[in-house]
Amino acid sequence: MKTLYLCDLDGTLLRSDLTLSERTCRVIGRTVSRGIAFAFATARSRTTALKVTKGLTVPLPMIAYNGAFIVDTATGRILHKRTFTASQAEEICGCLQEFGLSPIVYRLAEGRERFSFYPGRVSRPTMDFILSRGDDPRRDPLTEEEDILAGEPFYFNCIAEEAALRGAYERLRDRYEVLYYDDIYSGERWLEIMPRGATKAEAALVLRDMLGCGRIAAFGDSVNDIALFETADEKYAVSNADPRLKALADEIIPSNDEDGVACKLEQLFSSEPAML
Repeated sequence: MKTLYLCDLDGTLLRSDLTLSERTCRVIGRTVSRGIAFAFATARSRTTALKVTKGLTVPLPMIAYNGAFIVDTATGRILHKRTFTASQAEEICGCLQEFGLSPIVYRLAEGRERFSFYPGRVSRPTMDFILSRGDDPRRDPLTEEEDILAGEPFYFNCIAEEAALRGAYERLRDRYEVLYYDDIYSGERWLEIMPRGATKAEAALVLRDMLGCGRIAAFGDSVNDIALFETADEKYAVSNADPRLKALADEIIPSNDEDGVACKLEQLFSSEPAML
């Protein structure tokens, strides 16, 4: 039975300096060339994932935005998506406003992905994050007259003080997929809101079937990988992973800075015949 090997990026496959080692690129290329199904599952978009995985020469499918999209990285085509209805997006925005939060809203509008925000409203940490995106083509600062919910919103992001984020989290978590955690790079507190069913776990099942696989093996490091681990048939946590994820793992592998995923792939497939 064919297995889909699904790997998180930040903190798992990527080293702490946001690069892939030559060894990791080589091992993944060899793995895919043998006919083994390998894909990314990340909170990143295709745009930012391609920047940090540019050492790879093989096209891979990816689960993006924590499960809101499945994307063909080679073409950018969206293979599967979950978006908010207009009334859901309005409810979420209203709730965030009650707690003094101004989000980044990721949306499909006029045929392209955008991350939209009101520059005069967002928090300082949110603006720092936006500026860190550089010349990202999705960047979409709005005037006060423009509608941040136009098109198909699919992902809300807020970076702010704990009390406000906690209040919105408690209000929304029963109706949507809501993540509330500390960012591994900045240490800032993040709140992310996706449509119900937009999780790495749900998207993994869809991608598994798309690729004709019968099993899932997952690699991860963070709390946003918990549902994926609960769904997967094999679970590998890097040694730098959150203790809650380690508790679910079948095996603890070396850290992201020690090429833990590449180590495990070599162990699994170094003597296996090609599956072409």
